[in-house]
Amino acid sequence: MPGIGDQRASSTPSTTAGAGGETSVPPPASETIRVAIVDDQAMVRQGFGALLDAQTDMAVVGDAENGAQVVDLVRRTSPDVILMDIRMPQLNGLDATRAVFSMPGEHPKVIMLTTFDADEYVFSALRAGASGFLLKDATAEDMITAVRVVFSGESLLAPSVTRRLIAEYVAGPTVVKDTAVLGQLTDREVDVMALVAKGLANAEVAAELFLAEQTVKTHVSRILSKLGLRDRAQIVVAAYESGLVVAGG
Repeated sequence: MPGIGDQRASSTPSTTAGAGGETSVPPPASETIRVAIVDDQAMVRQGFGALLDAQTDMAVVGDAENGAQVVDLVRRTSPDVILMDIRMPQLNGLDATRAVFSMPGEHPKVIMLTTFDADEYVFSALRAGASGFLLKDATAEDMITAVRVVFSGESLLAPSVTRRLIAEYVAGPTVVKDTAVLGQLTDREVDVMALVAKGLANAEVAAELFLAEQTVKTHVSRILSKLGLRDRAQIVVAAYESGLVVAGG
């Protein structure tokens, strides 16, 4: 399938929760997914909008050209999923995501649209509440998959973004580690958490630890519950902030 906006196709994004990334395009949702698009380029908004509107299980309910318009967009359209560019005028996608998650009530899922030169924002955006990332040169199939995966309650990180996220974080300034968080987990849950934070899908974690894939899914669910985390994207954050995963680890 040609790339979105006729751009170079990137590697398929890896789902990092639930199915663990080993499935292809999820089936259409049983309900209509309300999508909002936030990007300062009109052609990007129009191209993404046409693609997603053509799906039987999706409806583009609104768009915005900068982050300063996002809160109003959410209030007016109540989207389930927001495709959010990182670099925009007036208010960037990182601050816009923080603004969305500071709103009362339920929050939409946020997929950050990124390019390699914007990766310094990736870790901060995960902390702000983003459920995943998609490279702007992703294929149309990848875009559709991303919306369905995140809407279903999972999270996703394109493999190349995950690698650069790790490199960016470990090369950054030293932060105070919260090692107490690991005391809430069993030894096996710590093992699973470390591998998830390194970008491994459930099937890969299972192979690494000689476990059944369903067992890995159970461990992931318990980690989320014990640590009060929303999704696997937040497991990545917690693993680094706890010191579980470190440079060269």
